[in-house]
Amino acid sequence: MKITPNIGILNALIRITCGLTLLSWSSAKLSKKPWCNSYIIVMILSAMKVAEGIVRYCPVTELLKNGQKPMGSNKGKEEHSMTPAKNSDNQTDINVMKEIKNFQDQLKD
Repeated sequence: MKITPNIGILNALIRITCGLTLLSWSSAKLSKKPWCNSYIIVMILSAMKVAEGIVRYCPVTELLKNGQKPMGSNKGKEEHSMTPAKNSDNQTDINVMKEIKNFQDQLKD
């Protein structure tokens, strides 16, 4: 699996800076209160942000970008789309719109 960078250099530098800042803050707090688990969670999340900045790849950004694409645009994969197929006479679209209108009328009652 080839991972290509999906965040810019400025975004990466901000992630590294904020990640290291939070990592140092949480490690200092954890040394004073070792029984507090919330600092460990902050350390893990901060380390993840530093790693994202170094690699310049964010899985959440990739997920959001892929979520914005139409479902039928995957390469070679057949998936079901929520949008109806386009016909020359748009009969399918008209039927779907009628079903939506009937559903909305039922909700009003």
